[in-house]
Amino acid sequence: MIKTTDLPDVIPVFPLPGALLLPRARLPLNLFEPRYLQMFDDALKTEGRLIGMIQPNEIEGRDGPGLHMIGCAGRITQFSETEDGRYMMTLSGVSRFRVVKEVDGFMPYRRCEVNWDGFERDLGGVEEDLVFDRKPFLSQLSKYFDAKGLSADWETLEEADDELLVNSLSMMMDFDPEDKQALLEAPSLSTRRETLVTLIEFSLRGGLDGDMMQ
Repeated sequence: MIKTTDLPDVIPVFPLPGALLLPRARLPLNLFEPRYLQMFDDALKTEGRLIGMIQPNEIEGRDGPGLHMIGCAGRITQFSETEDGRYMMTLSGVSRFRVVKEVDGFMPYRRCEVNWDGFERDLGGVEEDLVFDRKPFLSQLSKYFDAKGLSADWETLEEADDELLVNSLSMMMDFDPEDKQALLEAPSLSTRRETLVTLIEFSLRGGLDGDMMQ
């Protein structure tokens, strides 16, 4: 089992608005910018093959390096190269981290010194949501999908375990980057599910427009 002491103090980070990675989940990525192609090549040479996914923090008036303070590191577990030089890769979520500071250097991509303390649970087994009432959750989700014109394999959703269901929806649903960050920072699976329900209900009520979705 991996421990936080096994994880590196400095990792490359990939700031990508709206892209959410969670522990034990998988995120497919398409790399084509030269700096991120080099980031990929360099990460493959390390023992952990880790890349940190993080949300840009560009709200006016905020200080700092333009990054949120919490991200999630993933291990490169699959990749292929296309004929035009792009990489199609999959990151498997390992653990969340807290940014200590950005590291200066000559790399074309960004790197951060990070701290893994407080996220030990991320390195454990699948998390359960013991108070999850799935029927009303799926009913609300159905309304959301109908309002957005989306389809779903409801049999698969009904059979998925709690963590897979909640985390997959958190990653795939079209929420604002700040909402994605709230889902990432949720301290437990139950809290993430509650946050997800709140975002779905907010969207169904028309968000900031105040007009109910039809």
